[in-house]
Amino acid sequence: MQNWFVRVLVSSLAVLITAYMLPHVFVANVATAIMIAILLSFLNTFLKPILIILTLPVTILSMGLFLLVINAAIILLADYLLDEFKVDGFIWALVFSLILSLVNSFLEQLLGTNKQQEDDRD
Repeated sequence: MQNWFVRVLVSSLAVLITAYMLPHVFVANVATAIMIAILLSFLNTFLKPILIILTLPVTILSMGLFLLVINAAIILLADYLLDEFKVDGFIWALVFSLILSLVNSFLEQLLGTNKQQEDDRD
């Protein structure tokens, strides 16, 4: 549980950094960034596997690139669900998801909260 909380805090920092970098993405404050991180965690855990199964033929035909569309759709759903989070369209949701993934990976490596490192310790 504590580890999940640390990862949410790292993800919320990544959301703030990414939103600061992109002019067409708006995050109101730190509390909103934490809510976005929790919501994205929830959506990626429960909704994304269902979407992947439903779009498996398209994902295979596109050699996995359709997963980027699924990520952007999840970002747009988070935009719809939270009033303090705004993304100006599909392209910016796609760019936001790509940069968010990179920033989140960098911060996890920097802060040592990488899931693979935890598995190595056990």
